[in-house]
Amino acid sequence: MEFRTFDIEGPALIDLKLLQDERGFFARTFCTQEFEDAGLTPAVIQCNMSYNYKAGTIRGMHQQIDPAPEAKLVRCIRGRILDVIVDMRPESPTYLQHVKVELTEDNRQALYVPEYFAHGYLTLEDDCEVTYQVSHAYTPNTERGFRYDDPAFGIDWGREVEVISDKDAAWPLFAERDDVEKPATLPAPRQAQLKEDA
Repeated sequence: MEFRTFDIEGPALIDLKLLQDERGFFARTFCTQEFEDAGLTPAVIQCNMSYNYKAGTIRGMHQQIDPAPEAKLVRCIRGRILDVIVDMRPESPTYLQHVKVELTEDNRQALYVPEYFAHGYLTLEDDCEVTYQVSHAYTPNTERGFRYDDPAFGIDWGREVEVISDKDAAWPLFAERDDVEKPATLPAPRQAQLKEDA
């Protein structure tokens, strides 16, 4: 695997190293030692899958907080998604900045989502399937969420959202919340870059 990092500390975009021959290819998609060597949390406690009927379906933005924060490894195995994470670590110099990548069945990339980041994705095609490896068991009372269109994040999703759950549509705006730390002045929204592209 090849691990590429961003100018936000923690997230990584992971490419497979394909061993190809006349049969097709073989590739390792996860390795505890390689993740540890790359400074990533390697624990896998649950593996989940989501299926989405329609393009324009959004899931997120979701976050797990103490005492059960989750790191995730997200991969699109059918179709295409725009995967987005937001740095929700108040002590971070990149607080509220976001990472945005397109994950597809063809590029076979995975996005590593560190603990305390909010995560969501938008389907770009019908019939998308997404897998998640997560580092902690789902714990409902540690879940919170944020609006995908929150101006505090300034995420350009690139297309209209057509399908969203009532729960995800009802999260309060960041500026209206009392369960998050808010800086005296909100920073200008910013999308992080891969270090090789910065």
